Amino acid sequence: MPITQVVEGGDITVEAYDAKEGKLINSDFLNGLDVKEAMQKCIEEIEKRNLGKGKINYRLRDAVFGRQRYWGEPIPVYYKNGMPYLVDKKDLPLELPSVDKFLPTETGEPPLARATDWKYENQFEYELTTMPGWAGSSWYFLRYMDPTNTNEFASREALDYWNQVDLYIGGSEHATGHLLYSRFWNKFLKDKGFLNFEEPFQKLINQGMIQGRSNFVYRINGTNKFVSYDLRKDYQTTALHVDVNIVSNDVLDIEKFKVSLPEYHDAEFILSDGKYLCGFEVEKMSKSKYNVVNPDDIIERYGADTLRMYEMFLGPLEQSKPWNTNGIEGVFKFLRKYWKLFHNDNFDFVVSDETPTKEEYKSLHKIIKKVQDDVEKFSFNTSVSSFMICVNELMDLKCNKREILRELTITLSPYAPHITEECWKLLGEKESITYATYPIFKEEYLVESEFSYPISFNGKTRTNISMPVDIAEADAKAIVLANADVQKQLEGKDLKKFIFVKGRIVNIVC
Repeated sequence: MPITQVVEGGDITVEAYDAKEGKLINSDFLNGLDVKEAMQKCIEEIEKRNLGKGKINYRLRDAVFGRQRYWGEPIPVYYKNGMPYLVDKKDLPLELPSVDKFLPTETGEPPLARATDWKYENQFEYELTTMPGWAGSSWYFLRYMDPTNTNEFASREALDYWNQVDLYIGGSEHATGHLLYSRFWNKFLKDKGFLNFEEPFQKLINQGMIQGRSNFVYRINGTNKFVSYDLRKDYQTTALHVDVNIVSNDVLDIEKFKVSLPEYHDAEFILSDGKYLCGFEVEKMSKSKYNVVNPDDIIERYGADTLRMYEMFLGPLEQSKPWNTNGIEGVFKFLRKYWKLFHNDNFDFVVSDETPTKEEYKSLHKIIKKVQDDVEKFSFNTSVSSFMICVNELMDLKCNKREILRELTITLSPYAPHITEECWKLLGEKESITYATYPIFKEEYLVESEFSYPISFNGKTRTNISMPVDIAEADAKAIVLANADVQKQLEGKDLKKFIFVKGRIVNIVC
């Protein structure tokens, strides 16, 4: 029977393609819809035709507590005549036994079956599965409150003193695993009288997932020839995911592509201006979509600070954000500019001890206040943007003043700890920057004493003149009319009207 492809993106001549994401094709009234949208549309159509009813099924997340692996807390259960029994309290804790390797046995039993002489009371078989990772990790924060206590997990005195965790930050997968069981353990211990608080955490932030930016190549149907993205409309093609690590700015490394799979060794390419351009789409980061970015590769090329700052720069902490390696260059260039504030073109260290100007103080204290406010709000992406603006301003001012760069370096250090530690040492500091006190924001540096007035002639701006913000109109008129650029514009013309709007504009009608 012929196989009809119903989800865009796969190649059913190679293998089945039943992706849970993508747009439907060859599906009548569902064409063009995403898979999830199509599912809902199907339910609506079934109800409309009185063929059935949509229903929500609920299930318990991770209901299966045992895992067939070595690492994890062993379950304190043994079997006698095929019946399970709890290990006696005096024999707890039950510790993991030694095994020759952490793999299932050749007959498919869990790794604990490899243990020799590991039986309860030397005769009864233990349960061979272990607890899942979140079994122990969901209560360990309580143990940190009293880690040396040998009689109980934590004393009531310590628990009453430390109380709840102030802030919990975790990804969306934590909400259905770690967080769920943390609340379970906490409520159980509260009901049993061991704790005095109902919830384990006072504040919860679920950070958004980093989404992948997938790339695609386009194979002409029935061939092993690939056509560039911008030329594909002239051919019948199938889009195939390609490893994003062999794509740079959507340009495919053809030689690396050819060796990525045996079937591509003799592939041919229809290029666009000598390059093969790939298509792209934002999807969930997944190995099956070949859009997983290896952090080690990014660090090797750009450094850890660039990776760290770019992750913060992608967007608000709680929102899902698409990863795009193409955009990392901006952060990399920013860090190079910051480094250049300390050095000349010959890479000589040129920081001076001169007193900073009013503009330099203003630029510094703007960033001190911005970062201070953003950290409180967990708004790291806007801080990174502000750092870029600050460094650009200081470069325009040709600032290399020690007082400015020292405070800027401390402010930047939580975001880019490696490069700031280097600059801190260059500034002559002996102790690590991690011990430095955060700069004190001084509002007086942001108070404007002057305003740059646009000077218009018959409604058209021709120049700007800085004057004190509290200047009187008569004094402003005298300064403006004495200006060389203004005199040049007025040459041979009569001044009909002088319009002064304080803190806004000067308009000369002539």
